[in-house]
Amino acid sequence: MLIGLLCAAAIILVCYFTLLRPVLPAPWRTPGSPPLYLAGACGALLLLVSMVFLAMKRGGHGDAAPAWFIAHVVCATFGTVLVAIHSAGYLRRPPALLFLALLGLIALGVRARVHLSARMAATFSTKLRGFAPVGERDRLALAGVIERKRALLASLDPAAREATFSPTLAHWLRAPLATVRYARLAQEEMRMIGARASVGTEQAYWRPAHLALAGLFVLGLVAHVVTVTFFAGYVAAGHPITWWHLAEW
Repeated sequence: MLIGLLCAAAIILVCYFTLLRPVLPAPWRTPGSPPLYLAGACGALLLLVSMVFLAMKRGGHGDAAPAWFIAHVVCATFGTVLVAIHSAGYLRRPPALLFLALLGLIALGVRARVHLSARMAATFSTKLRGFAPVGERDRLALAGVIERKRALLASLDPAAREATFSPTLAHWLRAPLATVRYARLAQEEMRMIGARASVGTEQAYWRPAHLALAGLFVLGLVAHVVTVTFFAGYVAAGHPITWWHLAEW
């Protein structure tokens, strides 16, 4: 279904740019025109549905996460289509980097879902043999890390168990500094036991790469909205301003 959805999106874009766009009125070929402006705004909103999926997954609503994951995939696909239409085919300017980030996100997501999903499913509820051996000195250091985690967890979430605790969105909002300290201790524990090395490089780092690209995309999207809204004259570079804006500075 995922591959079919992506193929449908690709077919839509090919048909739009090769068959439909040449016969549409001039505003549909003008970057920033009202119809393309609205296409970009709608596309951005669809892409931000992924933030809802993240909030659901990390907000203690795990039962709703599968439905929001499907919404994340569908909305991201059609949001990308709208963003491509919004670009009007002008991909030689800095905003095109946002589209490259989207393509990277799609590639990583499809790779994880199609290729890595079975490997990740097999990782859960298994006793991995690839953990790094821990010597006596490292064992004492590891025990110290776990003890600091338990002490911090007592103030962060007294009812939770250190062995199974994972910070949720509520913890990040209620006690961000304590949650950051706990996350750092958890990363240190993972490093000491070699957790990432036990599952292979691709499985260990695809999600951090996916999140990093998503963060870059969101920052780039905010920068794009701010510049075209408040610095329209600078973005237009002497050409007519064809999009709605609040002020020209």
